[in-house]
Amino acid sequence: MAELHSQSTPIQTIYDWYRQDKLIVNRRYQRKLVWTLEEKQKLIDSIINRYPVPAILVAEIDGTEEKYEIIDGLQRLHALLSFIETSYPTQVDTYFDLSYFPTANDLAENGTFETDETNKKISSSLCSTILNYPLSVSIVRKATEEEINDIFDRINTYGHRLSDQERRQAGIQSKFSNCVRKIACAVRGDISEDKLFLYNMPSISIDLPKSKHGYQVRADEVFWMRQGILRSTELRDSEDEQCIADILSCMIGANLIDRSKIALDSIYDQSNDEYERINLALELYGEEKVVEEFKFCLEEIEKICSAGEEAKLREIVFERRTNNSFPSVFAAVFIAIFECGVKREHKISNYKDVRSALTAISTRVKAGQGGAKKADRRKNIDVIKGLIDSYFIKDKNIKATIYSDHKITDIEAELRRSQIELPNYELKQGILNLASKNDPEYTKMLDKLLRTISAIANNGNGSSGKIIIGVADDEKDAKKIKHADKIDYKKIGDNFVVGVNREAKKLKKTTEQYVSIIKNHISNSELSNTTKTSILSNIDYHSYFGLGILIINIPKQKEITYLGEEIFCRQGSEVHKVTSPKDIIALGARFQ
Repeated sequence: MAELHSQSTPIQTIYDWYRQDKLIVNRRYQRKLVWTLEEKQKLIDSIINRYPVPAILVAEIDGTEEKYEIIDGLQRLHALLSFIETSYPTQVDTYFDLSYFPTANDLAENGTFETDETNKKISSSLCSTILNYPLSVSIVRKATEEEINDIFDRINTYGHRLSDQERRQAGIQSKFSNCVRKIACAVRGDISEDKLFLYNMPSISIDLPKSKHGYQVRADEVFWMRQGILRSTELRDSEDEQCIADILSCMIGANLIDRSKIALDSIYDQSNDEYERINLALELYGEEKVVEEFKFCLEEIEKICSAGEEAKLREIVFERRTNNSFPSVFAAVFIAIFECGVKREHKISNYKDVRSALTAISTRVKAGQGGAKKADRRKNIDVIKGLIDSYFIKDKNIKATIYSDHKITDIEAELRRSQIELPNYELKQGILNLASKNDPEYTKMLDKLLRTISAIANNGNGSSGKIIIGVADDEKDAKKIKHADKIDYKKIGDNFVVGVNREAKKLKKTTEQYVSIIKNHISNSELSNTTKTSILSNIDYHSYFGLGILIINIPKQKEITYLGEEIFCRQGSEVHKVTSPKDIIALGARFQ
């Protein structure tokens, strides 16, 4: 049975937990970081004035005192600890002074987080007040997973702190809720493990256009905002997951559902027949299958919007300019494409014609509450299908396309994921040296590629990796490429997709010949045979808006990979040659 222990813990001790990997966030029920700057500053002001703040509730993991899963207080904890790491100022524009806290200062000097010495600092006494502030921490011990879920659910019924969809997703763990979460993470690009350390939360949280918290998922780059379907605040409140849950239930069920709060609530209510119906339907349909079909339909919509002069879906479907979100019309368009294409194994023959057919479609369908009932939704979908159906043709190979790896959604998610999983990812702008103007030499770049492959393969048993070619991580390089090769790059997170098609053109090669250059270099190399064989069968090309991206997948290896007589390993994002016997033994231990 669960036990509750309360204690007073100084903030500096909690900071030690934070950086010693003791504070864990469970993404099954915890939302993203959503506090505004003002909310964070008010909390710091309360601490400085020694006002009481609500208690933090955590649960011991596996009955030990080594790690704590945060149940309540995620936003408060991150606000406090990120203030110490100078992520934002107080209400009077002053920052924490790291010189008065050696623990954090050493981490800053080692590059764990960035700081600006020119910022105006708070006084030493205020630093001391913050570090020594006794935060009330309640620790749940010996709790089962079900008890933790129940505690979280009860806490979030007091008041209205979560959005409807956040409460649905947090309140229960089912095949359907897990599938919704999986799709939502893939589309937003915040894929990660179910549990992650608190200091990694910025990497999967959403930066709104006007907030600029430094979070790595930028709202205006995410599909939902990029196409104008949702506003940034709706994305923050997980209305993308609500949209996915609505569409997903229509895809896998025999019938459409009403587009309503009641209909979705019933799907998440274990005592309701709809819960059983939808979860059984998902089990029969297949989770992996529907996830790939969902992502495929999104990719088709992206291609429709980029056919000809690129435009947002909102600009296409509405006759008059508007900033309103339109999840109901989007759902009708999505399901129409799904039924015309995926369900019948047809493909779009002409994206421009489909785009023309969808132009001003909002004038021909019922939107909002007028189109919420099942019958009205069916009419809307059938109207859209009637306009676009003639542009779909039978394709016997469509399944291979639908269920292939690395759709647009996957690529963008991988690019964002690469920013926190440095040892497992490598981004390369290409195989040509930017400084070369004539007859570019690429053998050295390909040799470097081999060393990187070898190093990532040596991350250990159970660890896979990827090298993505056609992506620059420096905006200056991206601008040089744009000017020199006359292309428009796409910015995803902190990276810039410049593509490889431009290099194939420079080399006067087809895309297939360009890919063969890389494959042949790997094939003729001295990489360990097992690694070489597994990699050559896992190289994928994606056209990605005409730019072209090459993905070299490095599957999990069971033993050390050699490059000739040499051994390489990754240290963060760097490749290092392993030479000492001690380090070779340590590397070998990774595979045991």
